[in-house]
Order: sequence, then structure tokens, then C-alpha cells
Amino acid sequence: MLAKAIMKAPQPPQAWVLVTGVAYYQPSLTAEYDEDSPGGDFDFFSNLVTKWETAARLPGESTRQVVVRSGVVLGRGGGAISHMLLPFRLGLGGPIGSGHQFFPWIHIGDLAGILTHALEANHVQGVLNGVAPASATNAEFAQALGTALGRPALIPLPSTVVQAVFGRERAIMLLEGQKVIPRRTLATGYQYAFPELGPALKEVVS
Repeated sequence: MLAKAIMKAPQPPQAWVLVTGVAYYQPSLTAEYDEDSPGGDFDFFSNLVTKWETAARLPGESTRQVVVRSGVVLGRGGGAISHMLLPFRLGLGGPIGSGHQFFPWIHIGDLAGILTHALEANHVQGVLNGVAPASATNAEFAQALGTALGRPALIPLPSTVVQAVFGRERAIMLLEGQKVIPRRTLATGYQYAFPELGPALKEVVS
């Protein structure tokens, strides 16, 4: 609806920024993805992102278009971190499944910063990966969150439990991950406030 409204507008906006997700890229323990990597056609979520981005695409060049593919957003008062804090504070936290899967993350301040950068910088266009430059596995994330809270993070959450609680499709997002690099985001000149996981988590839980 927004894309159609922009196409019909007598004075269209200068920039059109869409936020989707890194679920576009196929989960892998070995592959590394940047903004030019293929994807978008292997499961429910990747197909959803592809259709989402296609529906928002504008013809012509009257409006500058940017797509931000976001990782897991870390921030206070909600989102992914809110579901993790209680078990970790009780000393019951740990890696999910094998823990070897990558966990593409970004601090909410940097996601907001990338969106502002995309709106204000006229040279920015196309796809930007909205993830932090320092990649981490799920086990490394669990360890960093435990450290930020001053708690151990040794109790793994079995994949069978994750599938039972979240369902098969949603469990894939937790049990399988992607190593996503913000190559183009960095090349546009965006400077991260929280490029490293440890300081980002300390700020979120402080």
C-alpha cells in the first residue's frame, strides 16, 4: 500500500527505506554473506523476505530506495533480549541447540543509526545488512550475555525443546544461523556505536 501510494504521489518522497531481515540468506555453519549474496528462495522466511522486498520495490529513480536486512535486534525493554534475561539471571541460560550456529545481531541504537544514515545520506541506495560487524555464534552470544549479567551460561537448550515451544518454522531461526557481514553498510560510511557484542550487551542489561 505504501509503495503504491508513493508511485501515485504528485511529490514522492526523496527516500524510501524498507526494513526486512537476514532470513533472506540460507542458514549455514560455513558460508559468509554480504549484501550481494544470493538467497531468498529456500524456506518460508526467505520467501517471505523476497516477496516483502518485491512488493515494496518502486519503478524508476524518482525516489531513492534502500533495503535494510536486519539481524536480531538487542535493546532494552522488549524484543529478543526480553525472553532471554530471566533464565540467564537465574543461572539457567546457555547456548541454543549445538551453539555452533551464527547469531547475526545488532544493537537497537545502531539499527536506528543505519536507518537515519539511509534517510539522510544521498549516496546510500540498494541493500544494506543491518547487522554488527563482529559476528558471533550462538554459544559466544550466550557466554557474552552471561558475562554481562555476571551469571554462568552453561546449560544448553536442546533443539527438541526449541521446536516444541516455537514450532518448526520459528525454531529454524534459533537453531540455524547465518554469518552476515555489513560490507556495504560500512562502505557507505556508517560508523557503529556498538560494533562489539560484549559492550552492546552490557549497555542493554545495565
